[in-house]
Amino acid sequence: MERERAAGVYRRGAVSWQDGRMTISASGADGWRWVNEPSEWTAGADDLRVVSDGQTDLWRTTHYGYIYDTAHMYGRELPGDLRLTVTFDGDYAEQYDQAGAILRIDEKNWIKAGAEFVDGALQLSTVVTREMSDWSVSPAPVGAGRVTFELLREGDTVTVRYGLDDAEPAEMLRLAYFPPGVPALAGAMCAAPVGKGFPVRFTRLDLAEPGD
Repeated sequence: MERERAAGVYRRGAVSWQDGRMTISASGADGWRWVNEPSEWTAGADDLRVVSDGQTDLWRTTHYGYIYDTAHMYGRELPGDLRLTVTFDGDYAEQYDQAGAILRIDEKNWIKAGAEFVDGALQLSTVVTREMSDWSVSPAPVGAGRVTFELLREGDTVTVRYGLDDAEPAEMLRLAYFPPGVPALAGAMCAAPVGKGFPVRFTRLDLAEPGD
């Protein structure tokens, strides 16, 4: 499947950059905002550090029967096609500790993709939700540290790709339907469904949309 990254096709819209360093504002900076703001977080010169609150999650009904819309999400709403790239690492410790990227139209329509701690091992995880949640995982290599996820939204499709450590996100993990032409929040997320919470560090949060 060919990837198009032609210069000028996408306009960069990362949170903000000064001298090559990322800076993130809590709200109001070009529309970036929290959904379910965590109790503890800091934005530094080159990262966003979050301690996920415990008992937080994103899930709807399938298998477990419950609905959660309490994960921490930091992003910006865009009207249509976009490319979201998120790099992160975390101190995963408890079942289902998770961090990654999020595309969210509303509480019933969203995609989250990232790393999740399941049965004692780190998994590369994608959940696609349209009323009901659909979960798929692939084992992460032992010793994997930083992970980068890319969510590319084009028309009615979102393509999920990933890269490990310093690699660009070139490996495809999932291709999924996503309602076209509907504004969606795009950004970073984390949650601790079972545990008391865990720290996450985001070092890249880029958001691009088609150029004029």
